[in-house]
Amino acid sequence: MRKPATRLPPLELLVEFEAAARHLSFTRAAAERFVTQSAMSRRIKALEDDLGVALFRRRHRALVLTDEGQRLFDTCTTLLAELRTTVARIRQPSQRQVLALTTTPGLASLWLIPRLPAFTQAHPGIDVRIDASFHRRDLRGDGIDVAVRYAPAGSIDGTQLFAETVLPVCSPSLLKRTKHPLRAPEDLRHFTLLQMLLPVDAGIPTDWDPWLKAMHLPDLQPATTLSFNNYGEVILAAVAGQGVALGRSPLVDDLLAKRQLVAPFASSLASPRAYYLVIDPAARNRPAVRALEQWLVEEARQPGTFVQTPRRGRSPGKTRGLPPP
Repeated sequence: MRKPATRLPPLELLVEFEAAARHLSFTRAAAERFVTQSAMSRRIKALEDDLGVALFRRRHRALVLTDEGQRLFDTCTTLLAELRTTVARIRQPSQRQVLALTTTPGLASLWLIPRLPAFTQAHPGIDVRIDASFHRRDLRGDGIDVAVRYAPAGSIDGTQLFAETVLPVCSPSLLKRTKHPLRAPEDLRHFTLLQMLLPVDAGIPTDWDPWLKAMHLPDLQPATTLSFNNYGEVILAAVAGQGVALGRSPLVDDLLAKRQLVAPFASSLASPRAYYLVIDPAARNRPAVRALEQWLVEEARQPGTFVQTPRRGRSPGKTRGLPPP
C-alpha cells in the first residue's frame, strides 16, 4: 500500500537528520544526540527509506547534502527553531530572551555600544550578547542570531545598513600647532599617523596606503607611526591627540559631531565596502530578533552627523583594500 505523500516521518528522525546536516558528520551528530555513530547512520537511512530519496551523498570522510536533503534541512532548521522557542516559553514563560550579535570590534565599540542602551531600555526583557571579532562567524553553527558584516558592496545577501567613507581625523588640539600647520594631505609628513597593526601575511595594506595613493602621495613618510590591534584603540589615540587617524564614517560621526575629532581637510573618499545586516533564517521569526533588526535599521537611517572642517584638499575618489575596522 502506497504511503500518503503528506504523511510526516517520525519527528525524532527529523531532529537527528537536522543535526547530521548541520554538522555534515554522522559522528558529531551522534555525539550531540547521545547515540552511537552506527545508530545515527541507521536512523538517517531509515528516514531516506521513508522519504524514498537520498538525503546525503557519502564521500570519503565527508558528507554532502543532496538537493532534496538541502530543502529538508532548510525547512527543519526553521521549524525546529520555532518549536524549541515555543516549548521554552511554555515551560518557562518568564524566561528572558537572549540575542547574540556578531560584528567587527570597530563597529561594536564606536557605533553599536554607545547606542545599545536605547534598545535595552525599550526592550527590558531582551538580553544582548555581543561578539566583537574579525572572524566571520557561522551564524547557525556558532549560535549567532544577527550579524552586521563589513564587506565589499553588493557581495552579501543582506540589508545594507550604511556605506563607508574614509577621511583623516584628529584632535582639535593638533590644529593649534604653529610650527607645522595641518592644511593639506602633504602636511601629514610632519605628523604621527595612527594605524591598525595587521599580520604580515594578511595580504591587506595598512589603513593609510590606499588613501595616500588616492591623494597621489604613495611615498609620503610621516614623522612616525603608532600601530594598534583594534580600530577602536586607533580612534582613542586620535581623540587623545597622539596623531592623525584615518576615520571611517559612520563610525567616527558622533565624535566629529561632538568636536572630539575634526577633519583637518576636505579629502573624504568613498570606500568600496559597506555594512550589512544578516539574520540567521532559523532565528528570523523570533520577536526579539525582529525587534533588534528593526532597531538597527532605524538607527542606521538616522540623519548623518558627519561634519568636515573645510580646508584645501584634493578631489574625492575611491579607496580599495581597506582593512576591517
